[in-house]
Amino acid sequence: MPLDIFVPFWGDPRMLRETVHSVLAQDNADWLLTVVDDAYPDESVSEFFATLDDPRVTYVRNAVNRGITENYRTCVQLATQDLVVILGCDDVLLPNYVDVVLAAHRAFPGASVIQPGVQIIDEEGAVVVTLADTIKQRVVMPSTSSPTLLSGEELAVSLLRADWLYWPSLAFRRDVLLATPFRDGMPIIQDLALVMDVVCAGGSLLLEPTLCFSYRRHSASASSAKAMDGSRFRGERAYFDLAAEQVGALGWRRARRAARWHITSRLHALTLLPRAVVSGRKGATTVLLNHAFRSGTAA
Repeated sequence: MPLDIFVPFWGDPRMLRETVHSVLAQDNADWLLTVVDDAYPDESVSEFFATLDDPRVTYVRNAVNRGITENYRTCVQLATQDLVVILGCDDVLLPNYVDVVLAAHRAFPGASVIQPGVQIIDEEGAVVVTLADTIKQRVVMPSTSSPTLLSGEELAVSLLRADWLYWPSLAFRRDVLLATPFRDGMPIIQDLALVMDVVCAGGSLLLEPTLCFSYRRHSASASSAKAMDGSRFRGERAYFDLAAEQVGALGWRRARRAARWHITSRLHALTLLPRAVVSGRKGATTVLLNHAFRSGTAA
């Protein structure tokens, strides 16, 4: 059973080529790769794929730019295999990635989502250690030395307290993605929103700690830009309000409390305040302050 790998593309063609080469270099050749180009204005992208002589690789170009959420939906619609990955167009698979996730799926076929082990790289591909990711991986992510299946309110509480997922590294059962549509209007937090929808519908997440994925952090990312202009946190506030109602309807009181307080999201806003003040972005400063200090609901 091949691993269905999709790359929704809009970004740096150089990094896209690196991403594609990391798929081609997999130890396990049991994969299919489809790149969905969202009408990026650079002819070198299609020219690159014309040079690849591999029947496992498919290049599709949208006639017009449809945006990230619609491009994700296109990827899901094109999927044909049982296990699907929506890979970032600047991230890198380590050579064992396909082996790790396919083995995890065979061992835990009922798992809705697989989160494998991740390391962080910078713009140049060098492995880096960041404070945010150190906290994410060593403090808030559940600690495990072997594959561990998580579900229910315990998983919901953990994710709503701090989103420790690395979206582009996740592998999904295709039937789960088909049954769980992406939400409109949440381009930055749609990863957490979709996984939470899966959890609330009774799905499970397999935490597989084997390192097999390089997640790229760089200042040009959409999430970084939107964090500094404040729009990220407006979107997060709207989502956490929605999530509180969603888990509350299931009677998950602790999860509802975690959504109301969204502690790590507030702390993230606080860490950006000095940069917003120095840059003179008064609007962003106001949004960050409101997000960090707005009242929460303990019940």
